Amino acid sequence: MDQRREIINLVLKCALICSTIIIVWKTLILLTNCASPMIISLNGEQPDFRGLGDILVLTNYDSASVQACDLVVFRIEGRDIPIVHRVIKVHAKKDGYFKILTKGDMNVVDDRGLYPSGQLWIEKKDVIGKVYGYVQSAIFRFSYC
Repeated sequence: MDQRREIINLVLKCALICSTIIIVWKTLILLTNCASPMIISLNGEQPDFRGLGDILVLTNYDSASVQACDLVVFRIEGRDIPIVHRVIKVHAKKDGYFKILTKGDMNVVDDRGLYPSGQLWIEKKDVIGKVYGYVQSAIFRFSYC
C-alpha cells in the first residue's frame, strides 16, 4: 500500500511540474505576442550578446516597430533554423505593411544572398520576433595541461 501511494505521489508531482511548465510557456506566448518567445542562439556572430547557447527573449507586438539596428529573428523558406541578424533598412507604410533588409554583424554584405531566389526583402510573415533581451549562457571551458 505504501509503494502505491509513493508511485501516485510521484506521478502527481510530475504532472504538476509538466503543467506548470506549460502554463509558464503559454503565459510567455501571451505576454510577448510571439509563438516562440525564447530561442537559443546557435552561434556567436552578434556582438550584442556572447552568442553560443545564449537564450534570446523575443517579442512580436507590432512589427511596424521594427527599426534599423534592431536584432530580429526570421525564418527563410526552405530552411529549418531561424536566423538572428540586424535590420539595416526598413520599408514601412502606415497600413502596417513593411519589408526589412537584414545583415549579420560580422558579414560584409547584406543577407540578400540568403533569401530565396528573387526575394530582396524579408516580409512581415517571415519575422518570428524582435530580440527584446537575452540571458547569457554559462559555458564552462576546461583547459588540460
